[in-house]
Amino acid sequence: MQHPVLSSAIRHAAVDFRMAHDPQYQELAVIDDLHDPYSRFYQIPKSASDLKKRRDLIAEGTRLGGTVVPLIHEIGTDAIWGLMESTYLLDRDYGTQYSERVKNFWEQARHHDYALAVAQTDVKGDRSKRPAEQVDPDMYLRIVKRTPDGIVVRGAKVHTSVSVNANWLIVLPTRELRESDKDYAVAFAIPVNTPGLTLVASPFLSGPYRDMERPISSHHKMVETFTWFDDVFVPYDNVFLNGEWQAAGTMAKAFVEFHRFTAVSYKLPLLEALTGVASLLVRYNGLTKARHIQNALSDLVLYEMTVRSILDNAADRGEWVEPGIFRPNIPLVNLAKYHFATGLHQAFHHVQDIAGGMLVTAPSAEDMVHPEIGPVLNRYLQGQNINGKQRLQALYLASDLVASDLAAYHLVLAVHAEGSIEAEKMTAVKAYPWGHAESEAKRLAGIKEEQPPQV
Repeated sequence: MQHPVLSSAIRHAAVDFRMAHDPQYQELAVIDDLHDPYSRFYQIPKSASDLKKRRDLIAEGTRLGGTVVPLIHEIGTDAIWGLMESTYLLDRDYGTQYSERVKNFWEQARHHDYALAVAQTDVKGDRSKRPAEQVDPDMYLRIVKRTPDGIVVRGAKVHTSVSVNANWLIVLPTRELRESDKDYAVAFAIPVNTPGLTLVASPFLSGPYRDMERPISSHHKMVETFTWFDDVFVPYDNVFLNGEWQAAGTMAKAFVEFHRFTAVSYKLPLLEALTGVASLLVRYNGLTKARHIQNALSDLVLYEMTVRSILDNAADRGEWVEPGIFRPNIPLVNLAKYHFATGLHQAFHHVQDIAGGMLVTAPSAEDMVHPEIGPVLNRYLQGQNINGKQRLQALYLASDLVASDLAAYHLVLAVHAEGSIEAEKMTAVKAYPWGHAESEAKRLAGIKEEQPPQV
């Protein structure tokens, strides 16, 4: 807990665990099984109500995390639900026995309340080539050896969130595969201290930041890693895919569709914070009657309400999938994520416009406590019914949200995390009932279906 960078990430990840022991959040965070109480994160969703409670838990943890999701349970349980769904289909179609292994791992993780990370995205090398076509065969994680007791894997993954805080790492395929790629069809779970596994941490958001100037990023941080597998041994009990290339795409997508619901759930506190700080600054600056400012606030409110409403609808219109999981509606989840991702830059622009140039030119927190300069700043930086220090505190928060390393982090995540904007758009559009729409157009136009003339 003394490390200058990792300590803040450890304290941040602990938010999920603290909620489970805080009477204020226990009902939300814990399933009260008299024999073995466990985290709600490990509850298999069985209904729209379960999905909404999961959403509320994720959102509350993110709110306590200052708009940064703890993710230490969220992403790993998304992976487990995706594995349950995809291995059921795999066992049914190919006679494998993976689903029992997934169930055993879920029970173990639930009982011990494991912190989980997920490694999915391969480094990919030359992206014009498929895994088996790469000049260097390790550009996608692959099986290099099968032994009587397990498999040996080699390669690397990127964007592995919270891995340095986790007990276990779940590894998933990143794309659909062909028969020539079968050695790249691999999924498993391993402890993070497994020999041969190396986590290379990103320095982004390392600070140091002053508490007052960066009220969020001085306390809250996720660590992302480049994750290197140097001939790592995985026992068969923890292997969930072993060369069955036909199932790789299904397994990759099954995780993503659960994780996008989580993704939008943890965006809600950020949208609320943007709207809240914008409204504060409007009042502090005395601009409540300015038409263009009111339009900007309206846009922020409608943006937040739309994302929230689509997510609610995705839960209400979810569906049962085998082996007994209630999955959020896939097109609507992708629509919610798409609407969030494509709207965030404009939302940041509104806050920047409202806050003004002092987002990046304000005096420092040290100046505010200077015995001579502090009183001067407190006087001259006052706003409507607010002193200079309080106005600066609101500006510091706005700066942390929309004009900082944390702001860049949120913006990049909006574009790339949980799948690309293009993937979300394609998934939603593909599910549109095109046939029904065309039939209705034909009905309105009076078009009768006829056999084409014989030539």
